[in-house]
Amino acid sequence: MAKSQIAVYPGSFDPVTNGHLDVIERASGIFDRVIVAVADNRAKKSLFTIAQRVDLLKAVTKGIKNVTVDTFNSLAVKYARSKNAKVLIRGLRMTSDFDYEFQTALTNRRLDQDIETVFLMPSEHVSFLSSSLLKEVASLNGDVSSLVPKPVDQALKKIFT
Repeated sequence: MAKSQIAVYPGSFDPVTNGHLDVIERASGIFDRVIVAVADNRAKKSLFTIAQRVDLLKAVTKGIKNVTVDTFNSLAVKYARSKNAKVLIRGLRMTSDFDYEFQTALTNRRLDQDIETVFLMPSEHVSFLSSSLLKEVASLNGDVSSLVPKPVDQALKKIFT
């Protein structure tokens, strides 16, 4: 039997954007199984609770059969190893992301040389999106409905209106 290729897409997803969803869909077409792993970093101030972020991700990925959503509160490579994943997925939006992501990938390789980092670029129409920018726009009552999945738009409106 062929070995299943499992990939982990770690992140805070606070909130999940159409850019994140684009990367998830791309990864699901490449790997047998994709685990979207929501970081439970209590030191970071999040708009949404970990449970809310998981619920939103489950809602927007429910139609993608080989995608599951989970949480983690350890190093991404440690979590990936615990799930028998050999790949970490990272999204690259702009060249400004590259320096940080490259440094992180090299550090992860040093921590576990058996886990590879694969960079995926979102479609150009969503490549500029960041959760931070969306939260700022939504907090000022700007319309972000074309930038986030519908459940996220509704959740942002509940918080900011």
